[in-house]
Parts: sequence; C-alpha cells; structure tokens
Amino acid sequence: MKFVDEATIIVEAGKGGHGCLSFRREKYVPKGGPDGGDGGDGGSVYLEADGSLNTLIDYRFQRKYKAQNGEPGSGRNCTGTKGEDLVLPVPVGTTVVDMDTHEVLGDLTREGQRLKVAQAGFHGLGNTRFKSSVNRAPRQTTKGSEGEARNLRLELKVLADVGLLGMPNAGKSTFIRSVSAARPKVADYPFTTLVPNLGVVSVQAHQSFVIADIPGLIEGAAEGAGLGIRFLKHLVRTRLLLHLVDVAPYDGSSPAEAVRAIAHELEKFSETLANRPRWLVLNKVDMIAEEDRDAHCQAIIDELGWEGPVFRISAITGEGTKPLVQAVMRWIEDQAQEEAENPEFAEEEAARRQRMDEEARAKIEADRKARRAARQDEDDDDDFDDDDYDVEIVYAPE
Repeated sequence: MKFVDEATIIVEAGKGGHGCLSFRREKYVPKGGPDGGDGGDGGSVYLEADGSLNTLIDYRFQRKYKAQNGEPGSGRNCTGTKGEDLVLPVPVGTTVVDMDTHEVLGDLTREGQRLKVAQAGFHGLGNTRFKSSVNRAPRQTTKGSEGEARNLRLELKVLADVGLLGMPNAGKSTFIRSVSAARPKVADYPFTTLVPNLGVVSVQAHQSFVIADIPGLIEGAAEGAGLGIRFLKHLVRTRLLLHLVDVAPYDGSSPAEAVRAIAHELEKFSETLANRPRWLVLNKVDMIAEEDRDAHCQAIIDELGWEGPVFRISAITGEGTKPLVQAVMRWIEDQAQEEAENPEFAEEEAARRQRMDEEARAKIEADRKARRAARQDEDDDDDFDDDDYDVEIVYAPE
C-alpha cells in the first residue's frame, strides 16, 4: 500500500427536511385542524481516528462525501426521518484544516476520537407549529436549512516520541530494526527509506516508546534536493530527536559537516523544531579500530563543539544501543512527569507544538507553490499536485 500523508476532500452535510402543510381530513371529523409534521434533521459529517489505518490513500480516489438529507414531514403530525450521519475513518495523527479559512479544525490523536467537520442542516417546521387561538388554520411552514459544506485538507503526522535524523545511509533504518520489531528496508545505497517507518521500543515491562524513522536528508533538501523536506513534518509531534551520524562514511566525507548540513536544513524548515532537544548518536563505531575509536569520536565532538548528550553505538551489532534506549526512556518519563505536575510547562509544550505545526505547514505550502510555478514555467500538464505515487529523487549539484 502506498504511503499518502496528505489529501484534500470536500464534505457536505445533509439538508434538513421541509415542514409539511397538511390539515386533518377524516370522515365525521369536522374542522380537523392542521396536522403537518416537522421535517427531519440532516446528517452531519464526522472524522474518526482509526488505529487500523496508516495512510490517507483512500481519499486520493474519492474526494467528495455527502451525508444523508433529512426526510420532509408528513400529515398526521408525522416527523420526517433524520438523515444518517456520515463517519469517515482516518489514521490516528490526522490534522484537519479548512482550506478556505486556513483554520485548524482539530487534531485526531487518540483511537476512536471523533471530530465534527460539517454541521447538518436543521429541520423545517410543519404548519401544526403555527397553530394558535387566533390562527386556527395556519398555512405557514418553513424549509429545512442547507447542510454545511467544507473544503478540507487532511494532514497525517505519525505519532512518535522520538524521531531519527540523519543523512541517507547513516544507519537510521538499521538502528530501528535493532531496537524494535519494525523491519524497514535496509540496503547499501542512499534513499533506501522512501516513507516514514515506526517502531515500538520495549525497554522493559510496561516501559516502551515509539520511534520514527524518516527518509534521510541531504544538503539542499529545503530547495528540493533528495526527497526534500516534506517528511520532516512527521517529527513535529516528537519529544526528542536522535541525530545519527556515520563516523566512517564510505566516501570519506566529514561526519561533522554532515551534522551541520542536517542542522541547517532543519532550521530552514522550522526554527522551533530545530530547537527541540537533540542528542548526537555516533553510529558505525565498529568500523573504527578499537584503539582509535575514542580519539576518532572525540575529534568529531570537538569539531562540532557539541555540548549535548552523545552516544556511541553500532546499530548493526547492537553495541551501545541498550544504554541509549534506556536513557531515552528515562528522559521521556521525566518529561511526562514534568508536564503532569507543572501546568505552565504543559502549556508551553503545547504552544511549541502548535508553532512547529504552523511553521511546517507554511514551509510545505511555500514549497508546493514553488514546484507548481516551476511546472507551469515548463508547460507541464501534470494534473497531480505533490504526487505521492512516484517518488522523485533530486541530487544536489556539486
């Protein structure tokens, strides 16, 4: 199944049924009076988080959804049948944005959570409602109102506690395979990972966290090089970033320069995300002779001037991975406890996540407009905007 993390749809709630104009007409019952019933309410449109889904691909093929209309009222004071609500399942982690107002309508982050995105039309009134002592035979009725219609953008961001950053072939997929049951593709060429992967890391009984592996970045990603920066939005929900770096790159490039390049791309994407806690993970230390390992790693740290936490691991052999995941688990638990005990800290964290969402959305929208303009300049008649079916890799010029 293709991984689709954005979709645009049109939703329309059902119309309310009209009120009925009717008078009671029965044999031997003179002057029966009004008996027109009310119409039924229309159906509303809801989105519901479904844990069994992990992509928005279904909404790429059908884009218009309409709830059922309410039935009109009828004689004998019969009320019309209410329209059935329409419930659309979406993956957990879906953000809903009104495309016309750019308002964020909601964030579906829990299994079974529902969000009303289109309000149903209300029922019309039958003539019975207008009966009074001075109006014995009313002929007034009201029509049911129209249902609400909206153009929506669905944005899926994976739910993870920890996000992995790094160049292609830094060993991110190997690391997630080493510490979890996830099995992303691993190969000896760049851009093996084309879509985000999630893994659940179980530290011990009742202690686990979710880790997200996104496609690798290269210098110039913010300008479209490599796979670009579109997948960085999946890191805005994470609490902690692990920056993996290959300490012995096969092309002889500088590990410190690789770290700086990724940090620069991160800043161009979102300053708030770039300021998230980030730990340096020196990977593939097994490629360095044991007697030279400490000096080699320390040289990278000194060149970077890195002052944060540093871990040395070999994802393929598992060396150093256990202390790393234990430290991550302790950090996540401390953060969760701080949020529970300190309301101000929790509010600040929520505000930071909102800023990251806004910055990510603005950057991706600007990137989309730039690509659209480039296609128009080239007289490209492709109807798809930001196609998820063919992943194009663009290498930065040397």
